[in-house]
Amino acid sequence: MNDSDFLNLSRSVKDHVVIITGAASGIGRATARLFAQEGARVAVTDLGYDRVDAVVQEISDANGTAQGWELDVTDSGAIKNVFDEIALWGEEDSPRIDVLVNNAGISASTAIDDPNYEQAWNTSLAVMLTAQTTTIRAALPYLRKSEHPRIINISSTEGVGGSASASAYTAAKHGVVGLTRSLAVELGDEGITVNAVGPGPIHTGMTEAIPEEMKTKFARRRVPLRRYGHPEELAHGVLHLALPASSYITGHLLMVDGGMTIKNN
Repeated sequence: MNDSDFLNLSRSVKDHVVIITGAASGIGRATARLFAQEGARVAVTDLGYDRVDAVVQEISDANGTAQGWELDVTDSGAIKNVFDEIALWGEEDSPRIDVLVNNAGISASTAIDDPNYEQAWNTSLAVMLTAQTTTIRAALPYLRKSEHPRIINISSTEGVGGSASASAYTAAKHGVVGLTRSLAVELGDEGITVNAVGPGPIHTGMTEAIPEEMKTKFARRRVPLRRYGHPEELAHGVLHLALPASSYITGHLLMVDGGMTIKNN
């Protein structure tokens, strides 16, 4: 390759229409703020208008562009209506969605013989797996109109391993990895990339109840970087996969876990 053959690939998401589910807190909030900081038009979706509006206000105060929608990701009708509105908000003359970040999740820790296990199982799969297929199906007609269409699904280190009393959560996160890889193959000829991000131990609302001494002990024992990560560090992994320059990355599971999943002892 000579100089004239060099591909000048863009690392900008300026003016891209980005939907983030579960964007009112933790990883979703950090991701929304980062994309807005990079010039994207961010659709903040989550349960509760007050929580959503707080993130939109944060972004607006930092001179970013965002709008909020209350959204229950287990409600397929609501997803379609909201996504139709977001696509029009992006560009009324040519509705589009450029990036979908499937981040909505719940914390579920239930033993297999717990009387409430069936409910935990159904809820976990509904929120963290079935909902991702529903949002993708709703976004797909608009992603097909984008020059740089990206789907990014949030999985977990539980998507490649397992923990006791977490089988419902683990099954959902394994499912996210399988969904991502299959859709990467299915949608590849349309130029739509489908990737997943696997967070390790991160300082979020889901982990804030864990005593700090327990977090420190766990990180020193299990994580090569010997600490919990921050939501912003995870958000940068999501942003990377959304860049126009990341056009040849698809079907990939990017672990943002401080090296936890590769540590043998």
